[in-house]
Parts: sequence; C-alpha cells; structure tokens
Amino acid sequence: MKSRRWRSPTRLLAPLALIAFGVAFAIVWSNSKVETHHSRAQPPTAGTGTSTPTAAVNKYAHRRSYTVRAGDTLGGIAEKTGVAVTTLEDLNPGLDPQALVAGQKIKLRE
Repeated sequence: MKSRRWRSPTRLLAPLALIAFGVAFAIVWSNSKVETHHSRAQPPTAGTGTSTPTAAVNKYAHRRSYTVRAGDTLGGIAEKTGVAVTTLEDLNPGLDPQALVAGQKIKLRE
C-alpha cells in the first residue's frame, strides 16, 4: 500500500482568490453609478424640442448664427438655440441634416 503524499493547502489559494475577486468586482459594480451624459450635454427637457426656451436659459437668443460642433444634430441644435427645426431648414435651404460638418455655420435668424 502506497502512502499518499501530503498536499499543500496553497493549492486552494487560486480558487479562493478567484472567488474573492468575483465578489469584490460584484460589489464595486453594484455600487458604481454610470453616467451616460457628456460633459456638454444639456439635461432632458419636457416637450418635443420645438418650444422656445426662455432668454435667461438660452445663450443663443441674441446670435444670428450657430457653429456646428462634432456630434451635433439638427434636432440638438434646435433644442440648444430655441429655433424650430423647420425654421432652421427654411433659413438654410442648402442644409443637409444628415451631413452636418463641424465648423459649419448655420443661420438662426435673418
């Protein structure tokens, strides 16, 4: 009859470390708050975005044009400036809403 070699208790260290890592990861993940807003993003407002914000909130109220930034959409520009999308399209007849380019100037009023 062969004698069994004594096994080291460190053989359990890897599975225990893996379990501890999983528990720590779950705790950190459950307590984290993921922000989906960009730093320049405006908080969502009620309505369809075609209403005109008050002059105190709208910093574009006195401007005649808007310079497109990367990631801007025509609807987003309408919300920021308080000018309806249809008005933007009427003031800028050659404007393609699907092909806005950063740096492009858009008329906000005549």
